[in-house]
Amino acid sequence: MASHAPTPLALSSLSAVPSVHSDLDTFKTEYHPKSGRATSIETFSMFGRNQDQQPPIVDEEPWQPFSCRADFEFAELAHNAALNKDHTDALLQLIWRIVDGHANITFKSHRDVSVAWDRAAGQMTPFEKHTITTRHKREDLAFHVYTRPLWDWALDLLQDPLLAPHFVWDAQRVYKHDGTRYERFYHEPWTADRWWNVQSSLPENAVPFAFILYADKTHLSSAGTVKAYPVFARCGNLPVDIRNTDGLGGGRMVGWLPIVPDDSEEDGKLSYVNLKRVVWHEGFFKLLETIILYAKTGYAHLFNDRCVMALIRGTNCHCPCPICLVPSDKLYDNASTYPIRTPKDAQACVELWNRDKTAGEEALKKRGLRPNVFWWLPNSNPHETISQDHLHVYHIGEWGKHLFGELKRHAAALGRGAEKKIDDQFATFTRWRNLNHFDRVTNITYSDGNKLRDISKQILYTTQNVLTRTDDEAGYALLRCIASYLHIDMYVSLDVHTESTIKAGKAEVLEFQTHLEVYTIKNWNFPKMHASKHIFDDIIAKGAARNFSTRPNEKQHGPIKRWYLRQTNRKDIANQIIELDHKSFVAEFVRSRIDYLDEERHKLTLSREELEENDNDNEPFEAHLHIGSPLRNLTSLAQVEEEHRSNRAFDQFRKKLTTFLNHFLPSHHIPLPDGIMWLKLSAQDLIHEHRYLKVQYESTATWKLTTDYLRCSPSFHGHERRDCALIHTQDKDGCDKNIFVKLLFMFKHIVGNRTLDLALVLPMDASPRRRLLDRDLRLTRLRARPAASSEFITLHSIIRGALLVPDFDNNGDYFLVDYIDTDMFLRVQRKLI
Repeated sequence: MASHAPTPLALSSLSAVPSVHSDLDTFKTEYHPKSGRATSIETFSMFGRNQDQQPPIVDEEPWQPFSCRADFEFAELAHNAALNKDHTDALLQLIWRIVDGHANITFKSHRDVSVAWDRAAGQMTPFEKHTITTRHKREDLAFHVYTRPLWDWALDLLQDPLLAPHFVWDAQRVYKHDGTRYERFYHEPWTADRWWNVQSSLPENAVPFAFILYADKTHLSSAGTVKAYPVFARCGNLPVDIRNTDGLGGGRMVGWLPIVPDDSEEDGKLSYVNLKRVVWHEGFFKLLETIILYAKTGYAHLFNDRCVMALIRGTNCHCPCPICLVPSDKLYDNASTYPIRTPKDAQACVELWNRDKTAGEEALKKRGLRPNVFWWLPNSNPHETISQDHLHVYHIGEWGKHLFGELKRHAAALGRGAEKKIDDQFATFTRWRNLNHFDRVTNITYSDGNKLRDISKQILYTTQNVLTRTDDEAGYALLRCIASYLHIDMYVSLDVHTESTIKAGKAEVLEFQTHLEVYTIKNWNFPKMHASKHIFDDIIAKGAARNFSTRPNEKQHGPIKRWYLRQTNRKDIANQIIELDHKSFVAEFVRSRIDYLDEERHKLTLSREELEENDNDNEPFEAHLHIGSPLRNLTSLAQVEEEHRSNRAFDQFRKKLTTFLNHFLPSHHIPLPDGIMWLKLSAQDLIHEHRYLKVQYESTATWKLTTDYLRCSPSFHGHERRDCALIHTQDKDGCDKNIFVKLLFMFKHIVGNRTLDLALVLPMDASPRRRLLDRDLRLTRLRARPAASSEFITLHSIIRGALLVPDFDNNGDYFLVDYIDTDMFLRVQRKLI
């Protein structure tokens, strides 16, 4: 980033796509010795662009076993719309009256639809009902468990020919050359240590099949009185972009666990707590039954419901961590290391309990343990497979419940004026695609982890001028804690980890602890604060955190709640919801095949011209840029100057553009029209304004192509949007540099037979006055040039988009929001901006 006095921007390359790698970058993949595969070395272009390219999943009749596509689409519509029998019959009668003979649909009644569903459902693994019994207060209690046999579900995946090309079986160690050496990185589970170690323990020619299981209670009714305990499964052998979806190869509900009814008289009693644990583990055993035999061959199991699955005695026991034996009064201390739990040690305590109830109970209590269903699974170690969940531990836990709660308490102590200032600054926060916008946050409680995460990304910029060192010293110390937390959160968020990022993440955990020790107002001794001790070891063992995130499974609670409210009679809901889930499974299965078929046919018929004219946000494009949302009519240069006469950035618009073009064109070997030595623009020359830009760039975080969506519009959904970007240019001495700019006006202009993509921008490379809070809160401060110093650039000089938010108390100063994504975060950390 430049700190020179304002000077005109040098001219940037018209055609070069900004790159984040050097020619020395290569990637090495070592396969497990038992795979029999040789080590491979690939160039960046092969690895970065081709690693995810698989043969397209195409089925010419993907609607099978429905009779035709229209039959499936009608059944899907009726299911999603929650139509009952009478509604379905009436709709079909209406359709046949209107279009009889013109549409390819064979359904005549609700029965036809049901028969089609049954025919399709018969090809999928159904649920089974089990009954478990236990004694409580001298009574025999019965509970029902519904399971889709795990092994049968696995066979459904394995036998699907469309998924076959996407399965990965052999452990890999992958490396990227940084110009000096090969540095190992981690992303998918098979690139991490646990997969390698499991495969090493297996017989020759055996490979792991990885189940990723998620179980958590959810409230079905708004009053919270009706609860459900679904279990979801995903296959770790499929790439994350398939595994973490709801469609083909994605997550599936495989279990419905019993819930012990609430009893106010019994609540909190040891016998009642034990009853709940026994029922849960007995129920989960039914889910595991079909794989216990196969577990002897060494399947990998990854579980997320941490305390219940590990069966520790709860968050208030002597050792509340399900992974290590950290004492309950040392949970804040991530600088110390404690012994890791093992099933062997725990089972020894149980054997002692069988011989001596008093001594055994004391030994179990000391370790915070109870007997565990996963000990019945051969070669299973629940303490290794349990993972730290990014959503609950960080966004809802450390941040949402603790840090954010503390911040709101400080704001309230400063008075309503401070709270209003924070809310007003949230309301005016710069908008960005896929970032939730908030009008106020100080007096609202959020339970949505995604919203809490987005609040955290904006909080430093909206509170740095409220919780100041002068007005609230403790609140300022809290902001320093939050800045460190955000760094940990960004490192955990990486989809690809290197040895360097893991080292930096672990170092930040210790940095966070030093800030917590300064902020002594709150007791930080709780289990989720200890999670950071293990999160990066989890990543080394299992790959990037999104491999064991609960976020994809949490959203599957939504359909269950909708089914309960709209499509059940609120009685015996388990049977009804399981039937609805099975229909959804079939619908998603068929729909995914139809969508793939449509996509492949679309690619064959859609011309390049149509692609270039389509401004859909999701439309693929191959170039570095796609400029869209053109105004209906062309605009003269005189009109531009007239319409923006109150904006000094547009002063001498035509003169500046003339000077720019006469330097830009020759320097890029673009000939002027015949016989012209100096291009002159008249007031009536036309340009075509555009208000939307897609920029494709190579991410420093994933080494894959990534897209930013930028707007330059006086009114986008009712708000002015002038997005910012990082561009590549040169200083006055011809040296390369990157600076940030604000997009003021984007347009196409034709010179001779060439169409140029250009923009008027306001450079953000003036020298700001550095402040102590910039260092303390690790903020990147920028300063805009005066409006009259606006410059023209070619849009091809843009590297990527950028989110800049004003420093509300210092006019002309801006902060770079480097927490907006992992690419921008790493660029700042590596000083690549």
